Amino acid sequence: MKRILFALLFSFLTIGAIAQIQEPVKFSAELKIISDSQAEIIFSGTIDGGWHVYSTELPSGGPVSTSITIEEIKGAETDGKLTFRGQEVKAFDKVFDINLRYFEKNAVFVQKIKITEPEYLVSGYLEYAACNDESCLPPTSVPFDYTNGNVEVTTGNSETVVSGVSSIQGDSPDYWTPVIKELNSFGETLGKNDISWIYIFITGFLGGLLALFTPCVWPIIPMTVSFFLKKNKDRKKGIKDAITYGVSIIVIYVLLGLAVTLIFGASALNALSTNAIFNILFCLMLIVFAASFFGAFEITLPSSWSTAVDSKAEKTGGLIGIFLMAFTLALVSFSCTGPIIGFLLVEVSSTGSIIAPAIGMLGFAIALALPFTFFALFPSFLKSAPKSGGWMNVVKVFLGFIELAFALKFLSVADLAYGWGILDRETFLALWIVIFGLLGVYMLGKLKFPHDDDSTKVSIPRFFIGLVSLAFAIYMIPGLWGAPLKAISAFSPPMNTQDFNLYTKEVHAKFDDYDIGMEYAKKNGKPVMLDFTGYGCVNCRKMELAVWTDSRVSSIIDNKYVLITLFVDDKRPLPQPVKITENGKEITLKTIGDKWSYLQRVKFGANAQPFYVLLDNDGKPLNKSYAYDENIDKYVDFLQTGLGNYKEFESVVQY
Repeated sequence: MKRILFALLFSFLTIGAIAQIQEPVKFSAELKIISDSQAEIIFSGTIDGGWHVYSTELPSGGPVSTSITIEEIKGAETDGKLTFRGQEVKAFDKVFDINLRYFEKNAVFVQKIKITEPEYLVSGYLEYAACNDESCLPPTSVPFDYTNGNVEVTTGNSETVVSGVSSIQGDSPDYWTPVIKELNSFGETLGKNDISWIYIFITGFLGGLLALFTPCVWPIIPMTVSFFLKKNKDRKKGIKDAITYGVSIIVIYVLLGLAVTLIFGASALNALSTNAIFNILFCLMLIVFAASFFGAFEITLPSSWSTAVDSKAEKTGGLIGIFLMAFTLALVSFSCTGPIIGFLLVEVSSTGSIIAPAIGMLGFAIALALPFTFFALFPSFLKSAPKSGGWMNVVKVFLGFIELAFALKFLSVADLAYGWGILDRETFLALWIVIFGLLGVYMLGKLKFPHDDDSTKVSIPRFFIGLVSLAFAIYMIPGLWGAPLKAISAFSPPMNTQDFNLYTKEVHAKFDDYDIGMEYAKKNGKPVMLDFTGYGCVNCRKMELAVWTDSRVSSIIDNKYVLITLFVDDKRPLPQPVKITENGKEITLKTIGDKWSYLQRVKFGANAQPFYVLLDNDGKPLNKSYAYDENIDKYVDFLQTGLGNYKEFESVVQY
């Protein structure tokens, strides 16, 4: 918390410029002499948690590969290609539909050099791209220049040297004027880490509630509470023991969440969650658990385990005895809680945060422990609590259908990784339609499983769940013909696996040049939407697919704004390289992507993509910027707020 408050204060004092400029990767270059005829240029990088740097020679159509460019070499020659050292992470990316390779925590790239003369010169730069789960940085260069002896260095007038932006902004300098202060006046957002943690906690809590209403857990609650209250003549002591029992449950599951991450490591779990073989195994595991929930067989841990722990609890007594009782609950309830916990741990581990599994388990355990404390404090409510019965089997079957649906999600990752083509988008959706359709039929009482009772009555909650499930199945049907189905875009295979697609509605930029687009907008009296993106930006594609395809969003962008899309990794060369001084450091802008990346940094104080900002005809912001967030209502509000502020700007100008 102190760090967050300090960051807020610091960003305020510096007018927020540093809050958006991210530097999660730091590289250093070193020339290592191996012998009189051999040397190595070694690039060593440290990578912040949650970020990754892409490897070398990735397939075309994907993000930017790490590469080396030799600008000048004399008295030496390169020996082979740029190589890497260390452990690569390999994962299939649904957006690019290819296998990607990258590095986490640290990366080392090596270029071997043959020295052919005593005096030599080697200069150039390493280029890499870095991303996390929310944004990507533009391709970044690591320059190097090594000289031994009096080697003649090529010079000339091929580069323009400037200290500002006047030589690369055309004839409209006002468009490039920094507007960081103005953006901060709208209240720039600070990030989503806290929100994502809350989301993980809520997800775990909901999982705990589901586990609570299963036959493995619910019947234990009244027995356990009654045991503590009857065991102690002093009611306060009984309540204290019940609370201790609940706290013990929380401690056990939080320790489980921490243990899983500490054993495997956050980055290993992240890689594991996208590994093809692992996804196949996890898919099979979910299918087995689903079959168990449907009543095909019962999965339990060895009874000797729970018996031994329970016996130890009786002999020990005190706090340790209560803790062991809670541990017995965890063992006995495994057949119901295991699938929920397993799915939760895999999902939250993909965040790359070492604390995420513990937060998820905290939410899960609190939901599981609350009834024990609540009924101990208010034992009279035990009489009105639902009694054990057939309704709990309904909960198990419901979970079985959900697990079956998510098993397909994991199988889809493996199918895409190996290119089998057996689970394209239509097949996936067809199976989900059948699963949720059958779930709806079951919840309405028209389908029976082995452990269901013979009662034909359908409760009101069960009836409404059945209706929602059937409605969801119907909602997915248009997806068979290419409808985006944004509600499940995170689960279904990518649109490019769809064989038959009638949906062609897409948003296209009017300009890919900032100055030309601004001039057009000014002549036509329309506000501008700037889209800083990248060919290798995964989340940029997600925003375009999940948000821009919404009719409200596309209508506003197409009709109300002049959309200018600027690719920060555009490799087309500038007519003339430009050297600029930025923050006391001299850098060279060589490509169009360099130019737009520099514009984003100097004008808006940001360097991550996707990055959306709305401007008036003088290049001033109309709202705070917007980054990766697939909330359509929030995006619509972002656009409409900009329009409202533009109208106020127009009225002031006319007046």
